[in-house]
Amino acid sequence: MKNFKAKPWLLPQPVLIIGTYDDEGRPNAMNAAWGGQWDMGEIMISMGSHATTANLNRDGEFTVAFATAETLVASDYVGIVSAKNEPNKIEKTGWNVVKAEHVNAPIFTDFPMTMECRITRKIDESETGYYIVAEIVNIVVDEKYLAEDGQPDIEKMNLIIFDPVHHGYVQLGKKVGQAFKDGGKLK
Repeated sequence: MKNFKAKPWLLPQPVLIIGTYDDEGRPNAMNAAWGGQWDMGEIMISMGSHATTANLNRDGEFTVAFATAETLVASDYVGIVSAKNEPNKIEKTGWNVVKAEHVNAPIFTDFPMTMECRITRKIDESETGYYIVAEIVNIVVDEKYLAEDGQPDIEKMNLIIFDPVHHGYVQLGKKVGQAFKDGGKLK
């Protein structure tokens, strides 16, 4: 086995698209990988100092979409181009935008699933950013991504994850087992 010093290699890392409005009401998006489930009804995201951070400081509401193979190029673009330098960057993505129903934030309808969120607390806030914990207010799923049981079917979504080791994107694959069941074979 080979040893490595500490690195941000917790896997898998979702490719999250954070949607906010700027102070003029224009939709903005950024790509964030350092996030995850905090509790049953909350998520956590590590935020640096971005235009999105300023938007969150002002409104405290946002959306989180999950990037897909189909949205990869534009998803990467909103991660490498700042709204501080390109205020109309959403136009370049070609994404369709509607206002979320439950929070003051945009929904990019090109994504299969979007969470509408509201910040409940900030942790370790400084000039370089902070961690946000946010309540999941609502989840919107495009009906073409629902399974026969009416629940979201993540296999249909072509979700991608961030590879922090080689700085790439990897598409999620097929279901390989059943949680809370398959381990019972060893009882």
